[in-house]
Amino acid sequence: MSQTVDRALSILPLLAEGPADLGQVAARLGVHKSTALRLLRTLHEHGLVYRQSDQRYRLGGRLIALAQEAMENLDVREIAHPHLVRLNEQCGHTVHLAVHEEKEVLYIDKVDSRYPVRMYSRIGKPVAITVAAVAKLLLADLPEPERRALAESLDYPSYTPRSTPGAEAFLAELAAVREQGWATDLGGHEESINCVAAPVRGADGRVVAAMSVSAPNVVVTAEELLALLPLVRRTADAISGEYSGRTPVHQ
Repeated sequence: MSQTVDRALSILPLLAEGPADLGQVAARLGVHKSTALRLLRTLHEHGLVYRQSDQRYRLGGRLIALAQEAMENLDVREIAHPHLVRLNEQCGHTVHLAVHEEKEVLYIDKVDSRYPVRMYSRIGKPVAITVAAVAKLLLADLPEPERRALAESLDYPSYTPRSTPGAEAFLAELAAVREQGWATDLGGHEESINCVAAPVRGADGRVVAAMSVSAPNVVVTAEELLALLPLVRRTADAISGEYSGRTPVHQ
């Protein structure tokens, strides 16, 4: 039974490459055509593959619908939270998770630092979109026309002397963030707070969330916080792998 299931599931990646006929499926599986036909018929009955008029098979609408439903029901916060807690235990600093919704970037999870100095950020609260490291990552992933239109529609408050001054400077920073794959806020929102952030990506490679580590400069310097970037990126990669289904969940 397990071999039959394995063979049937092996057909799906083949058809994801494009339509294939019976002979191609049999050759890929290394089985007789009659065996391949039996597997294809079973998958067809469940709507997972579809036989075209030219007798080639492609992925079925039911499989696509199931994938879409699964993606819609994925809760990135639920998946990320244990990783955020673990990162907080390793470094001791405040850890955030944020997502982009319409024209806002919102915190959806937070694990507080272990020292008395606390940040005033709150779950559900929008971030300072023109300076926050998580916002830079999320907006940098937008298509260029959308990125430019959004940047040109924003106001650019001068929170500190290090705040982003305007749309062109913001677009240049987003381009750099898109290229390097991480972002910082070094006193751009509050002069005493520094932050490093990394992206969480879905199965298609798009950024679905961003996570960050923040700390006041009375606790660690900006240079000391930047030294945590490899750990932050590994954590984001672990969340991405679990969210996209590329890595197993360890119980």
